[in-house]
Amino acid sequence: MAIATKSVKLKIQKYDPEIDAEPYWREYTIQAKPGMTMLEALFEVLNKVDGSLSFRFCCRGAVCGACAMMINGKIRLACETQVSAMLEKREPILVSPLPHKKVVKDLVVDMDPFFQQMVSIKPFLVAKEPYPEKEIIQSEKERAKLTEPIDCILCGSCSSACTIAWWDPNYLGPATLEKVYRFVVDSRDSIRDERLDMVDTEDGVWRCHTIFNCVDVCPKKINQTDAIQYLKRQLVKKKLGFS
Repeated sequence: MAIATKSVKLKIQKYDPEIDAEPYWREYTIQAKPGMTMLEALFEVLNKVDGSLSFRFCCRGAVCGACAMMINGKIRLACETQVSAMLEKREPILVSPLPHKKVVKDLVVDMDPFFQQMVSIKPFLVAKEPYPEKEIIQSEKERAKLTEPIDCILCGSCSSACTIAWWDPNYLGPATLEKVYRFVVDSRDSIRDERLDMVDTEDGVWRCHTIFNCVDVCPKKINQTDAIQYLKRQLVKKKLGFS
């Protein structure tokens, strides 16, 4: 039995810095099947209409974060965004790269600055010595503190939506500060004070203006703003000698 399809229009921002003076929009028409995601729609364009279209993808299951982009005016993961849901908002469906990041080509942006900031704060566990023979035991209460922050998939959506990151390239950004929080609240980590000192700067936690854009676009519903405020409180306690 043939699957019913529907003609759908996509308007995608194209830009190749090697040959284009500036970004431009190009409209495509595809045949969308029921349940089709925006990532599948992009593959329809790539395979059947425009073989030059560039975009990132990997897991197709909202785990890797590679396909974060602007869809109908909001940052979303293309792999978990239904075409049908976007049609309810407008047609043609508008697709453009993550805003406020350097475009490599079409929907692909340069993520190097994002990951360089992440590396700068030692995003790994520095365990207490002596190391146990098998594992470091945590209580359920201790482990519960990590449930939300470890869900971060490093998609860059939060930093792309952050109004502070738009104008301050040195700002660590919500994803990086969330990662600091993840280790500060980890009972197994041994450099808590060092981590707090890393973000006790004008380009660290004190640059956050609590606008909550990061929370609004996070595909994993992580509250980065709350984590940053926690770090601020811990720094104040540290300065006052309470921690």
